[in-house]
Amino acid sequence: MNPTDMRQTPEGYFTTRWGLAEYTDWIDESMSWKDNCYIGDWSFLWQRRYKGPDVLKLFSDFSVNSFAKFDIDQSKHVTHTTRHGKVIAEGILTRLSEDEVRLFGRGTFWIDYQLKRGSYQVESIAEEGYNFQVAGPKAAAVMEKLVGDSIRDIKFMRNGECVIAGRTVIALRQGMSGEPGWELQGPAEDAKAVYDAVLEAGAEFGIRKLGGRAAFINHLEACFPTIVTDYLPAIFDEELKDYLAEFKAGLPAFASTFNIAGSFESDNVADWYRSPVELGWGKNIKFDHDFLGREALEAEVAQPRRLIRTLVWNADDVVDVYASLFRSGEPYHFMEMPRDQRGFMYADSVKIGEESVGVSTSRGYSYYFRQMLSLCAIDVEHAEIGTEVTVIWGEPGQAQKTVRATVAAAPYKTDNRRVDMHTV
Repeated sequence: MNPTDMRQTPEGYFTTRWGLAEYTDWIDESMSWKDNCYIGDWSFLWQRRYKGPDVLKLFSDFSVNSFAKFDIDQSKHVTHTTRHGKVIAEGILTRLSEDEVRLFGRGTFWIDYQLKRGSYQVESIAEEGYNFQVAGPKAAAVMEKLVGDSIRDIKFMRNGECVIAGRTVIALRQGMSGEPGWELQGPAEDAKAVYDAVLEAGAEFGIRKLGGRAAFINHLEACFPTIVTDYLPAIFDEELKDYLAEFKAGLPAFASTFNIAGSFESDNVADWYRSPVELGWGKNIKFDHDFLGREALEAEVAQPRRLIRTLVWNADDVVDVYASLFRSGEPYHFMEMPRDQRGFMYADSVKIGEESVGVSTSRGYSYYFRQMLSLCAIDVEHAEIGTEVTVIWGEPGQAQKTVRATVAAAPYKTDNRRVDMHTV
């Protein structure tokens, strides 16, 4: 795959997977996980159940995670890599019983691909379901009103069963916004009744519907790197051409078309890949089992090259990008607010002087912090908090702006996901 061929606008409107782009407006919605709470719809995620005596061996062979301890009703953020240690997919895996799990995300295609080529006694079962996030400081109050105070007993990354609008619902204690929350899961036919009941219960607490424009700002503030937004899946290597063909055939265009933008340039598509270490998931890598990519990741964990950080962009330089639209001459490439919505992986070169030290992604405006932020895979030797860098803003061959930026912690927002719900 030639990266030059990937510099084109994707088909479709990227945010439509979350429903409307905005329900109130993106500023109001982006404040919901600080002031009150939101309900967001992640039902577009692919989901499958896997059942059989070899189910944990299957996932162990193709995940960096350990399954030496994986309780029933526990969930894990699982990451799948190529033999080179680059991320090919990731998602949430839940253990349903001794021999049954449920996986959300594009990883279902990778696991099915390996299942068909291996000798595993496992059945792959397609499901159609809903997946609603209810998160924010008042999420506990909303859920307690719906199902009672027992909802607060569910521990982080554990699942409990409850009843909403007369329907049985699985509640996963999670928090993609960096705030306490739950993912509510169940069969597709129950989706509307459950969604409407949450909205009704949340009205007195100021609940908001989360639209597509604001959805990724919580990923940015809370540092949840996302496929296509922060990395390309490592599926373009010659050795994976059969998988790439199956992947594209099995997914709609918005999920199987990969497009890049930004100032970062390379002749090798692999330079848009990332390892779990570079994405901040190194703590999940366990070497208590053999898995695809283990050898490469053992070397990287021992001596990492890059880490993930937040970059805080200089406000005056950002304002000058917008000011260029009101001056004669070629303007700088526009910065859509709060971030680009078209489905590109925006990757911008990060430098100290003339030295390239990293790649910036997820550029977005946080109204809460009143700052332009981005995530950055940055060289270890330049990853110290407070380091001054520059981001090159603008497409190759067009007017480019050097934007000053400061290295900050990732996540940038305080992580409140694991708070004791009984204290909220």
